[in-house]
Amino acid sequence: MEVIQPKVEEILPVTEKRGQTETKISALSLSSIKAKKELEAKQLIHAKNDGVLPTESFSETDMLLLWNKFAARLADQNKRLMSTYMLMSTPTINGSKISIELPNESTREEFETGNNELLGYLRGKLHNHDITIEVIVNEVVETKYAFTPDDKYEKLKSINPAMELLRRTFDLDV
Repeated sequence: MEVIQPKVEEILPVTEKRGQTETKISALSLSSIKAKKELEAKQLIHAKNDGVLPTESFSETDMLLLWNKFAARLADQNKRLMSTYMLMSTPTINGSKISIELPNESTREEFETGNNELLGYLRGKLHNHDITIEVIVNEVVETKYAFTPDDKYEKLKSINPAMELLRRTFDLDV
């Protein structure tokens, strides 16, 4: 009795697209090994060496400018939640560590899941790959948003007390 062994191509098919046609390549074939080596070579080209990454110093003003620019870009891309988190408080820097205060733990978790793009943007624009973002949860700080016209007026009055004089002078309603 003769045992029939299936071909390796039938067991482990790997497809490779060449133009419009697809050819099947065995995972154990020479062309598969060649494709793996080509892929590894491409990955090595894109891999960065930690020793040559820039670590230039930067000012808090430069960081804040880029921070606000990125928040505006997120808002334009309809990623308003992350943009709002970024603008909840003014970040501070200590060396290459950027610290931001957020009001609760769930906000911190949401921010940390979406901050990779922000971190890459800041590292590239500020030419410093040692930058890290630290999130501090401060549940005492509660941001009050102005929703009603009275709230908006009180907010404006706290910014500029002359608003009350203007309202009384022209007998304006709130």
